[in-house]
Amino acid sequence: MIRRRIVVLALALTLLLPVLFTGCGIIEIAPPEASPAPTPTETVPVVPINPAWTPPAVTGNTTAIPAPAGLPNIADVVAAVKPSVVAINITVINVFNQSQEGAGSGWIIDPNGIIVTNNHVIEGANTVSVTMDDGKTYNVEPKDIYTDALNDLAILRINATNLPALKVGDSAKVRVGEWVVAIGNALGQGISATEGIISRKGVTLPVDQGQTLYDLIGTSAAINPGNSGGPLVSMAGEVVGITSAKLASIGIEGMGYAISSNTAMPLIQQLIKNGYVVRPWLGVNLRTVDQFTALAYRLAVKKGAMVSQVAANSPAANGGLQPNDVIVAAGGKDVNTADDMVRIIIGTPLGQTLDVTYYRGTEKKTTQVTPIQSPAPAR
Repeated sequence: MIRRRIVVLALALTLLLPVLFTGCGIIEIAPPEASPAPTPTETVPVVPINPAWTPPAVTGNTTAIPAPAGLPNIADVVAAVKPSVVAINITVINVFNQSQEGAGSGWIIDPNGIIVTNNHVIEGANTVSVTMDDGKTYNVEPKDIYTDALNDLAILRINATNLPALKVGDSAKVRVGEWVVAIGNALGQGISATEGIISRKGVTLPVDQGQTLYDLIGTSAAINPGNSGGPLVSMAGEVVGITSAKLASIGIEGMGYAISSNTAMPLIQQLIKNGYVVRPWLGVNLRTVDQFTALAYRLAVKKGAMVSQVAANSPAANGGLQPNDVIVAAGGKDVNTADDMVRIIIGTPLGQTLDVTYYRGTEKKTTQVTPIQSPAPAR
């Protein structure tokens, strides 16, 4: 029996030749390289949405909406939350000059037109639009899209006020077994809801080579293409997660995952206040070394993080790192994958020097690098 285990990001795509869902609508989205990218050529300064913005107070998931006979009152939760969930529609022109349409979800975090979604929902889009629960549609300008690809988060700003913003709950306080509802634009057919329970907490999930999501909430609520970016809410009607991915495998039911609210909120705050997420940066792109990579590049090692690109005048360049170098240790920790190195970089305080061990060809070398603040992305 053939077994297949696939992690998919829940974005629905259609191909306009004619308009049909591709298969079941589940696709794999290629993530960016694993490490913070080298400094791009900046053409337009990043203009943050609101440097003084503070996130809504965490309410704590303490009082659920009352339910008759001790049952979860899911209908009342959906009625309270649904007006704050939006459908996100995109178009992408592919290499064959064909137009593809994509569908995802989002939710209102601030009454002044600020919407949360996943980066993979809008990544590479030529056009982005947001449709509210009342049917009103807003086009989103490229300058009003703020993303953090590493953690699969994005902020959209639309020209609207007095919107119904959702409350944010404390994801650390939800318990395995508690009821939750996933609300989103499933299959691009409009906002719908599915119920389930919290099945796991603190999940680490590699979604593709070079990208791993951390502190995810696993749920039995059905997650379908188009749900990406929508809220996972508690019985108090509070957002405890942002729907992001599902695990599909032949012979078993799919398992859905959401980025926990406690992980997402500091990043969302940075996207709104700064226009991008500030984190330690070395200026390298990395790829995981596997047997194929080791053979293709005739590497001396079969695991590690291979440098694919180095930004000029970056800490990595100043430390002497070059493309095709393979990092095997940094900061006193072994580096077996690109993700290992990314976690070490992000976990290193700005200004603290890292000892790095790497191979150049068959020669083992050491150097020192000092992460600096990540530069603003090009717009």
